[in-house]
Amino acid sequence: MTIANKVVVITGAGSGIGRATALHLGSLGAKVVLGARREAEIAGVAERIRAEGGAADHRVTDVTQAEAVAALVGRAVERFGRLDVMVNNAGIAPLSRLDEGKVAEWEAMIDVNLRGVLNGIAAALPAFETGGGHIVNVVSTAGLKVGPAMGLYAATKNAVRTLTEALRQESTSGLRVTEISPGFVSTNLGDSMPEGPIKEAMMARMQEIALPAEAVAKAIAYAIDQPPEVEIGSIVIRPTVQD
Repeated sequence: MTIANKVVVITGAGSGIGRATALHLGSLGAKVVLGARREAEIAGVAERIRAEGGAADHRVTDVTQAEAVAALVGRAVERFGRLDVMVNNAGIAPLSRLDEGKVAEWEAMIDVNLRGVLNGIAAALPAFETGGGHIVNVVSTAGLKVGPAMGLYAATKNAVRTLTEALRQESTSGLRVTEISPGFVSTNLGDSMPEGPIKEAMMARMQEIALPAEAVAKAIAYAIDQPPEVEIGSIVIRPTVQD
């Protein structure tokens, strides 16, 4: 089975990388099920996919709630009969220096960026057919090089990177596991950043060098489209000029 007809669940699918991935995989014949907190956004993406001849469904999903992610996976199985790929993409980045002590924002990042991925894994593994399935976790180059005010954000992404490798080592029955680490990408991730000089600097740099989200979507598609015996463990994708 190539991408065509694979059933793919994507979190954070209303905008940015998630949206681009849903549209790209849908155009390649995948049956996509979209989850995000904003109904209008994911409904619009699903409708566009269907209007272009693809197959799509959606469900409002808060990835911090295990039952909500399980219900999203359940929607995929109910609608399309199975689950082939789980793309854990939802993330937030309210960046701040650690000495600012913004504990509530730290907890929010841990809940979405780490707990959300764990909830995705917990929901997907029982739904995969025996000896198959593919987990794709969207991480970040922030975990490879920690930028200003990115300490906690990078920590959550590195936790997911470690988690992904642990799952890969545990998976000996055909499950494939991939982590995708994007650099500066043109998304609305800045919406989760507090106003101030940190956000201004990040947004200015993003506007200057950022890749289109479609570039990451193609990398995700590349990993998914490999034959069953081939696992792409890690992809780092960033602008050529990013330091």
